[in-house]
Amino acid sequence: MSVRDLTVLGCSSQQPTRLRNHGAYVLRWNQEGLLFDPGEGTQRQFIFAAIAPPTVTRIFVSHFHGDHCLGLGSMLMRLNLDRIDHPVHCYYPASGKIYFDRLRYGTIYQDHIQVIEHPVSKEGVVHQDKTFTIEAKFLDHGIDNLGWRIQEADRIKFDKEKLNKSGLKGMQIRVLEEKGSLVTDGKTIALEDVSYRREGDVFTSVIDTKYCQNAIDLARGAKLFLCESTYLEEHKDLAVSHNHMTAKQAAQTAKKAGAQKLILTHFSARYRDLDRFAEEAKEIFPNVEVADDFKRFAFPLRDY
Repeated sequence: MSVRDLTVLGCSSQQPTRLRNHGAYVLRWNQEGLLFDPGEGTQRQFIFAAIAPPTVTRIFVSHFHGDHCLGLGSMLMRLNLDRIDHPVHCYYPASGKIYFDRLRYGTIYQDHIQVIEHPVSKEGVVHQDKTFTIEAKFLDHGIDNLGWRIQEADRIKFDKEKLNKSGLKGMQIRVLEEKGSLVTDGKTIALEDVSYRREGDVFTSVIDTKYCQNAIDLARGAKLFLCESTYLEEHKDLAVSHNHMTAKQAAQTAKKAGAQKLILTHFSARYRDLDRFAEEAKEIFPNVEVADDFKRFAFPLRDY
C-alpha cells in the first residue's frame, strides 16, 4: 500500500521563528505528492523531513503573499535538477499569474520539467481525472486567495459473501468489473449485485482567511481538514484586522462542516506555546491537533 500521510514542513505565518519555518505541507496520497503553499525554505525542509522532492506531483498556491509562495521557484528548480519524468500540475489564483511566472523564472536554469498550469479564475471543480476531483473556492483575505478540496475517486469494493454466493471466480470477476454485468449459467449478474461503492476520502486546505461560509463548504465531511488559526481568541481584533482566523473560529468551521479531524496551523510568531491553540479549539471541536514542523498526521485508507 502506498504511503498516506500529511507532513508539516512549516507552520509559521508571515514571520518564521527559530522553531517554525514558513508554511508548507506535503500530502502523500495514492502514489502522488500534493504540496501546499511552499513558503521560503521549503526545499530544505524536505531534507529534514526525509521526503524526496520528486514525490511532488501537484503544487497548490492559495495566494501570492510571500510566506505562501517564496519556495515555489526553488522547488520547481529542484525538481528540474532531479530531472523528474512526470508532469507537475500547479494550481493558483489566475490573478497571480505574473507572480507565478516571476517565481518560476526568477533565475537562469535550463528547463527540463513539464509544468502544467491551472490558473483558477472561477470557483468550482478546477481539475478532475481518474485519481482526484479538485475543487477551489475563494476565501476572505483581502486578495484573491483559494481554499482547496481534494476528493479521491470512488472505488468499487466487492462484497465477499455476495461474491461467493454468485459463484464468480478469477477472470469472471475482472470481466464483471470492466463490463458492469456478466451472464453465467443463464443468469445475469450485475456489478452492483455483488459490490458497493466506497466514497473517496476528502482533504481540505484553508489557509489565510477570515471565518467564512466558503471555508465551511470546502471542509464538508473532510477526513482531514488543515486550517489556519493564526491567533488565539484573546487577539481576535488582530485576526479581524489582518483577515485571519482564531483557533476557536477554525474549530467552529470544522464543527459546522462535519469534518472528521482538524489540524491547526499558520501561527503568528507572537506565540511560543502552541498547546493553547488546541485547548481553545477542543472546547468546540474535540478531534483537533496542532501542527508543528516535521510533524506527520496519518491519512489511512478506509477498508469499508
